Amino acid sequence: MKILAVCTGSAEILPGKSYRTGIVKHPVEAGVMVDREGLIGDRICNRKHHGGVDQAVYALGSIDLDWWSKELGRKLEPGTFGENLVIEGADSRTISVGDRFATDRIELEVTSARIPCATLAARMEDPAFPKRFLAAGRPGFYCRVLKNGVVQAGDAVTRRAYAGLPVLMPELLETFGRTISGKDRDRYLAAPIHHKLRAELSRA
Repeated sequence: MKILAVCTGSAEILPGKSYRTGIVKHPVEAGVMVDREGLIGDRICNRKHHGGVDQAVYALGSIDLDWWSKELGRKLEPGTFGENLVIEGADSRTISVGDRFATDRIELEVTSARIPCATLAARMEDPAFPKRFLAAGRPGFYCRVLKNGVVQAGDAVTRRAYAGLPVLMPELLETFGRTISGKDRDRYLAAPIHHKLRAELSRA
């Protein structure tokens, strides 16, 4: 596995919207420093719902990006969904909370799936796209940064699977906003999930 693309973005206003967003990202060839808040120089405009230590890096597998290209009938460039990293050979349908991705210089831990929103719909120029995104079960994955460092396209990547009971990305999408069983709740809480989801489940 390797890093196929490293993507960053600036604040832009999408057609039909009045607020600025950093969802429009483009690949960069130079190395980019990654700290606990994400990629240095990458713009995150809505800190209430995006960014933070448990959503520091948003990654997508090359298998996901290729699937979406076929599904939508056009070549999608890295950064289309607002992802920071595209990882060769990764498929978000098989990725669990707690999986780790490491290069020689950084280490990431998966915390949650990407939940589609109105900004993603505007980015894709399709008001119905969030429903399509949910149905596809290929959400990509948010990560916290366990080891700061520089990341660059071409870096070799190793994946270490979570040792506990898995909480897969498609499952997170399916159960988003729904009541889950006590057994599933315990399984979710045993994994290193995003702190917001942990707080919600702890209150349930």
